[in-house]
Amino acid sequence: MKMKLLGSLLAGATLVAGTVKAEETLSAVHAFPETLIYTKSFLSFVEKVNEAGKGVVQIDVRGGPEAIGMFQQPDAVRDGIVDMVYTPGSFYGGALPEKDAMVASNLTAVETRENGGIALIDEIHQEKMGLKYLGWFDSGVCYNLWTRNEPTFDADGNLEVEGLKLRGNNVYNAFFTNYLGAQVIDLPTGEVYSALQRGVVDATGWTQIGLIDLKWNEFLNYRIEPCFFSTDLGVIVNNEKWNSLSDEARTILQDVAIQHEKDSVMALRTKRDEDFAALDEAGMTVVSLEGEAKANYLAAARETTWARMKEVMSGQPGGADNYDRLIELFYDLEAAK
Repeated sequence: MKMKLLGSLLAGATLVAGTVKAEETLSAVHAFPETLIYTKSFLSFVEKVNEAGKGVVQIDVRGGPEAIGMFQQPDAVRDGIVDMVYTPGSFYGGALPEKDAMVASNLTAVETRENGGIALIDEIHQEKMGLKYLGWFDSGVCYNLWTRNEPTFDADGNLEVEGLKLRGNNVYNAFFTNYLGAQVIDLPTGEVYSALQRGVVDATGWTQIGLIDLKWNEFLNYRIEPCFFSTDLGVIVNNEKWNSLSDEARTILQDVAIQHEKDSVMALRTKRDEDFAALDEAGMTVVSLEGEAKANYLAAARETTWARMKEVMSGQPGGADNYDRLIELFYDLEAAK
């Protein structure tokens, strides 16, 4: 009798164990080196997910650009080689020009999620690339021009770029070439330090934070104000992988992402203030455009970016409608006046 009872208990335990869903895991890579503040922000998000998702869902970070090249990562997540990528939208702008809405935005992710903008970006990612757009992290940080030598201005106060060896990339090349008239040298982030060291470039665009992390401040001595653009860093997930997850796992991932959108805005504003203070103490000089020159500079940064997006989208199905919706949701025209 005892043996029959024990056997029944063991069978019942086995049946219950068999119904418990195994913990799900997503592999992930990040675009930038681990030492950069933006990567640290993503790794903080991963820690939050792994804490909230114990027994349900975990993220396994496989590394950064040393694991998969930064420009190959968007294709890698689309093709299912990796489940999740943290990267700028600009790295796959050819496939999804709508990402320029984030670059030209003067709103944070928090405001844009509230007004439906991120839901629209998610919808476009799923339709065009088979990707779930999980969250827009580290928003509210803009870009400056940083130079080795003291910048010069014409009689009207406009920035002069003749002779400037300006490092460019997909984020700001339209602004640099179409408005400033600069000849740019395209370089990935990982090659800029050596390019500055060797004198290949003597100026670059970069965000308000991270210059110290990258040690570019060893060569760059001037920050030009005002800042322009916005970071467009986000987390994208392979759509098949996302749909295969349990409802509980998806809820945890999405809830933590939404909270991290909020947390990262505040954290990076604090980091920006700390970086500016450290750079000022080390001798960084701030030079500002003023009056009409300043207004034209900011307007050109915005308009060249929207124009680039509109041109690419115009030949795509639904492109005109998406363009109008993106301006409405990602840009506060009243605040820009």
